[in-house]
Amino acid sequence: MFLIIRLILESFSFAIHALSVNKLRTFLSLLGISIGIFAIIAVYTIVDSLEANIRNSVQSLGGDVIYVQKWSWGGGGEYPWWKYLQRPEPSYNDFRELEDRLRSADALVFGMTMSGTAKHANNSVEQVGVLGATRDYNKIWDFDLVEGRYFSEIESNSGPNLAIIGSDIAEGLFAGGYAEGKKFTVLGKKFTVIGVFERVGKGLIGGNIDELILIPAAAMRKMVNPNRLNGNMVMCKAKPSVGMDVFKDELRVAMRSIRRLKPKTDDDFSLNEISLISNQLDQLFKVLGMVGTVIGGFSILVGGFGIANIMFVSVSERKNQIGIQKALGAKNYFILLQFLFESVVLSLFGGIIGLLFVIVGVFIASDLLEFEFIITSGNVITGVIISVIIGLISGTIPAMMASKLDPVEAIRSGI
Repeated sequence: MFLIIRLILESFSFAIHALSVNKLRTFLSLLGISIGIFAIIAVYTIVDSLEANIRNSVQSLGGDVIYVQKWSWGGGGEYPWWKYLQRPEPSYNDFRELEDRLRSADALVFGMTMSGTAKHANNSVEQVGVLGATRDYNKIWDFDLVEGRYFSEIESNSGPNLAIIGSDIAEGLFAGGYAEGKKFTVLGKKFTVIGVFERVGKGLIGGNIDELILIPAAAMRKMVNPNRLNGNMVMCKAKPSVGMDVFKDELRVAMRSIRRLKPKTDDDFSLNEISLISNQLDQLFKVLGMVGTVIGGFSILVGGFGIANIMFVSVSERKNQIGIQKALGAKNYFILLQFLFESVVLSLFGGIIGLLFVIVGVFIASDLLEFEFIITSGNVITGVIISVIIGLISGTIPAMMASKLDPVEAIRSGI
């Protein structure tokens, strides 16, 4: 134990000396390690932050929710958009039929969307999303209200001009003041605010609830024929005891029966799940992680050669000292470990600098982009481990050369 502590202290001392002898050479050598660690850990941090945001978005939307829609979630070169274009939009009648047929559903919601400008006095908020939804929408989307209440069953069925608005809209229309009970105009109609959504920020999946106006579907049906709208959907949530595959099969059978499709006819609707987007993004994240690893790997490779260069120079400059240590009884493994520790310490310096750049970048990017980037302890540990491995690899050959030096020749070379 004492030997290991002594090795670490001496190696740290020699590493500091190597850093101070030729500052420019050391800076250029460590730059590769710093850039490499920064590139790899920065990519890992971005990927982890995106995944965390997506998980939160999925949780708010509900992982046990299936969306009956005209268009399928997806894309790419084989996306048959021409086939989806011919499909009918989900109708309110489809929703009512599903209510009668589905036995495994915990909640069913018919939703239709429009956009417009919300106005109050001299204030206005442009291009806001207006969602008309039936009663059980609060069972589909996990949200909280900072003001007011949700629609009652009577209000949902009768469709009075009542609305729950997002925090951004409340701030834009009412200058951040109390919004409940106040009136505003949207889609050419005057609505009364009965609630305000708690601010959650923009998610990567789903709409931005901070910029949403929620009204009863019955109220929107009074203003426009839902069959003439694009983007209608039926949101279906399964009971906790029902598996998603079973629920999806039941929903498909019910929809095909409602649409009166023949057995060999393709579905004229799509059953979308949040997992579809998540799986596609997972593939993207894997590619991003690989790209970051490759880019950072080249930088680390250059940095590794730089560390090796410092160690070769260090061995050459300290031959006399190595010879004296061997003459006084130092074993080969002691010399080997001494230079290996020194190489690891040098590599760690570069790795720590790269990690510090990542941490600073996370704080700056979070403020500028209004997106919460997180750097996990696992990524920090990964950066440290990579630095240690590069230090070991870079210092192995110089350390072996130092340990095999003949003490007499080493002392003479220093005279």
